[in-house]
Amino acid sequence: MRISVTSRHLKPTRELKDYAKERLKKVKKYLSEPIEANVILTEEKFRHIAEVTITHSGITIRGEEVATDMRSAIDKAMEKIEKQLRRQKDKLYGQKRVKEKWRS
Repeated sequence: MRISVTSRHLKPTRELKDYAKERLKKVKKYLSEPIEANVILTEEKFRHIAEVTITHSGITIRGEEVATDMRSAIDKAMEKIEKQLRRQKDKLYGQKRVKEKWRS
């Protein structure tokens, strides 16, 4: 899993980068390797923006969230990503089950 954390208009702390990487590791249960993830952390006055983009075998999933705290922005963006991944996984595996059900 390749993870890159970039920041705009703020000094990136090691703690914040590690937190973003830790949250991204939970994505492994939905996707197999190789996974490429880009996290962009931006600060504009009182707004903290977290943009997360995950690329895996031709599929691109993106989540963006604005909050007053950077950690909560990362959490909310990852919730969006996990929701999209769950939906994608259900589409792939749900169709097979329906087809097999109708065969018998």
